[in-house]
Amino acid sequence: MNPTTTGRFRVHDRRPRPLDGGDGPAEFVLVELPEETVDPTDPDATEAYDPLYATATGYEGELAERVETLDPGAVVDATLAWDDGTARFAEVTTVREDRFRFADEIDGMFEAAVDLWRAIRAEGEAVGSVTTRSTDGDPNGALYLFADGPGTDTFAELRSARIPVEPLVARVDETRADDGPREVFVLRPAGHDFVAVYVVFERDGVLARTVRDTYGLGDGLATGLESAGVDRIETADRGRTEPEGNGTPNEPDGDGGTGGEAEPDGDGERDARDDEGTSGFDLTDRL
Repeated sequence: MNPTTTGRFRVHDRRPRPLDGGDGPAEFVLVELPEETVDPTDPDATEAYDPLYATATGYEGELAERVETLDPGAVVDATLAWDDGTARFAEVTTVREDRFRFADEIDGMFEAAVDLWRAIRAEGEAVGSVTTRSTDGDPNGALYLFADGPGTDTFAELRSARIPVEPLVARVDETRADDGPREVFVLRPAGHDFVAVYVVFERDGVLARTVRDTYGLGDGLATGLESAGVDRIETADRGRTEPEGNGTPNEPDGDGGTGGEAEPDGDGERDARDDEGTSGFDLTDRL
């Protein structure tokens, strides 16, 4: 009898199995979810979310139908059967329909990410985060940036779950009053040395649809939709040298910072909105 593993898993991605000389059959990248939330700053956090892999083809009957509908991001209760080191689903039931989307070498990047990247570099850090807000000032997403320097492939590490995304989603779930499905975008811009992980709070909200539409990642906003009322990512002007209305750069405020600098919010993240001089970037501008 083959050994089995039963638990709750995140379907992190579906991809061809990497083989020497080419791609193999399709497989799922799975991350087993611990019963207790793991602090992402814990040195053992990476080990807690080690990925494992399950065959995505060769199923029959009702099980085949369930496996076929599994999209990246879904959370499932499953039993995996192991045969010579290869896992297959013996049972699987979807319990939450989050969605993960990956895009590499994208053209353009929204302003909140670029501003945050400038701040990260100025502080000599490799990772940073910011909370984005809608035009009404309501939090609508958590944006994380990871440096992607020479000799590294941070996008590949995130897509393969070798750098875990799960703690970032868990942090959002802990701070939100709702338990609705999220949408997670992992984006690497062609013109910047970072990778963005954007956890959008509402999977089917306007912001998620706008990001999908902007980067060609599935169903988005209808073509020609008026931008009025559409979520915008609000971000502060971080002391730029572009002239304002009076033709002069932004002046520092009383505490030595720029008037539009984002301040940390209650959970220690920078807030992408400041009451004094924010600028909005509309994703429907298509960058």
